[in-house]
Amino acid sequence: MRGVTRRAFAIGCAALLTASQFAITAAQASDYPAKDIQYVVTAGVGGGSDILARTLAKVIQEKQLIPVNILVENRTGGSGAVGYSYINAQEGNSYTLGGVGVSFFTTPLLGKMPINYKNFTPLAAIARSPYILAVANTSPIKTIDDLKAAKGLKIGTAGAVSDPAILAHITNKQLGTDIKVVPYDGEGEVIAAILGGHLDLLYGNPNEILEQVKAGTLRPLAVTSPERMTSLAEVPTFKELGYDIVHTQLRGIIMPSGVPAETVAYWEGILKTVAESPEWQAQYVDRFNETPLYLNSAEFGAAMVETSARYESVMRDLGLAK
Repeated sequence: MRGVTRRAFAIGCAALLTASQFAITAAQASDYPAKDIQYVVTAGVGGGSDILARTLAKVIQEKQLIPVNILVENRTGGSGAVGYSYINAQEGNSYTLGGVGVSFFTTPLLGKMPINYKNFTPLAAIARSPYILAVANTSPIKTIDDLKAAKGLKIGTAGAVSDPAILAHITNKQLGTDIKVVPYDGEGEVIAAILGGHLDLLYGNPNEILEQVKAGTLRPLAVTSPERMTSLAEVPTFKELGYDIVHTQLRGIIMPSGVPAETVAYWEGILKTVAESPEWQAQYVDRFNETPLYLNSAEFGAAMVETSARYESVMRDLGLAK
């Protein structure tokens, strides 16, 4: 009986200890977040990643979804390497957020950053940015068939390795064209060049060129989204024209590696609420003509793998991937 008593006592103590540990973990989880959240933007103020971060912070604050502030900080340089390296160094820190842009995938593939998507914790994806292939309204090119028949075309991109540059390469492969890529310092210079007659084509996000399209100074030929854009319902997708050109910029939120599962679940809930809110629809999706989306952590993680593989395939064809 004494042995039985001792075993029962030991089991009881173990149960109490387990319950106590669970209570402590639950209490810690319920206290999160206990201080302001840092959101690191790896690009400059006013760009797509910066707009997303500040709009996200604004909507979360307006809806009072968390009890603390989100402080947006721009850490630029090295085509995203500076900012992503900083986030990576915050391993286990549940108070650091970051956004996924094109450089999140392309900079590691260029060999300019020793880390890649595998070094981060995916929280959720909350939008996709399609691209519009457009020409100046004075261009004789009015359709994709006209584009295929044209010779000596030049397209402008912001930097040598960017989504528009990669899309130009895919277009050449799919349509049999020989479009030459001309790098510029920014999207504004590309738009000025095409309007000035120095370029023939551009691929632009809606928030970059839709105003020119609506004003009639640019003519859209096709869009890279899986379905037609509601704001350009008359413009066909490449897919419906019979070309395998489906490419959108993934917009998602990450954390450093090593954060607790409870933190991931917390942010999944916050970001899902944001993505489904009328405030987000009005202030981000509708305003910037984005494609609405919500992917949870596991789905976003899978999308990151697929996105990186797609960039790697194209960049190897271009001779750029290391």
